[in-house]
Amino acid sequence: MNSVLPSGLAPISLPHFDVAVTPPDIEPWLAGNTGVRGFTTRDSRRPGPHLILVSLMHGNELAGAIALDRLLRDDLQPLCGRLTFGFANLAAFARFDPADPIASRYVEEDLNRVWDVSSLGGGRRSLELDRAREMRPLIETADILFDLHSMLWPSDPLILSGRTPKGRQLAQGIGAPGLVIADEGHSNGRRLIDYAMFSDEGSGPTANLVEAGQHWERETVETTIRAIAGVLRQLGMVAPDEPRLPPPARAPRVFAEVTTVVTAKTAGFAFVQPYRGGQIIRRRDTLIAVDGSTDIRTPYDNCLLVMPSLRPSRGHTAVRLARVA
Repeated sequence: MNSVLPSGLAPISLPHFDVAVTPPDIEPWLAGNTGVRGFTTRDSRRPGPHLILVSLMHGNELAGAIALDRLLRDDLQPLCGRLTFGFANLAAFARFDPADPIASRYVEEDLNRVWDVSSLGGGRRSLELDRAREMRPLIETADILFDLHSMLWPSDPLILSGRTPKGRQLAQGIGAPGLVIADEGHSNGRRLIDYAMFSDEGSGPTANLVEAGQHWERETVETTIRAIAGVLRQLGMVAPDEPRLPPPARAPRVFAEVTTVVTAKTAGFAFVQPYRGGQIIRRRDTLIAVDGSTDIRTPYDNCLLVMPSLRPSRGHTAVRLARVA
């Protein structure tokens, strides 16, 4: 059934967002020691996995960069294996302006939508695609990759595990955030965690992505560090009581699987109310949004809303709908 936008409802305007955190000074880490600018590896010289922590896939998502800068300055060293700290979209980060914090997500295209083999191996050029090609050889040495993100709109923190059992196992062992979502990504490009070596169904390299809370909030930084601590402890790379990390946090675990990705097909996409990510809509067939003349309704009872974008651009993901296991 189709309908017009309910009376009095208009597309939600983009509000002003306060920036409650200070961009980190990552100058000491730009040269790195890996041959890839912005990436620093600390090697225990003992057998173990190679864990790569990636921040700034989007240049305005500061929490991951703040967390990695803090751990680097605290001289955190792995007990086994290798630990790599990465700052990805340096060009976009260099443009960050607290007066317009949304503008520096990327420079030419989204660095987290180019991780398919055909794009990486093709002849097309952009600043972000060139950066992905520069990062690629190092990324391919990872046993585990943890991609550090935050969210524009209000949402419960979560971990995106991808579709594979190995991704889900990694995510559920981290401990916090406790909400784990299995999904296949976006229609407009593959994320780093969807890169072929990570999304393969086998038992090889594994990647997760944490969405630690809203951009530019202090609590988002702390959630990011708790998540990093969970990965490090799960892999045995730090002591359980490592003083430079917060104590283990075991949030109640909820696993949900995305069944529907809602992509905005018109510039007039609008939710019927300002939903929060992690919110559960109890009844099937509840109207949640209108896209032009098309109703967007919940496909089943107890439908979990994953990261609703309250002002989606045409062709971009507006919300993912997930069934709780």
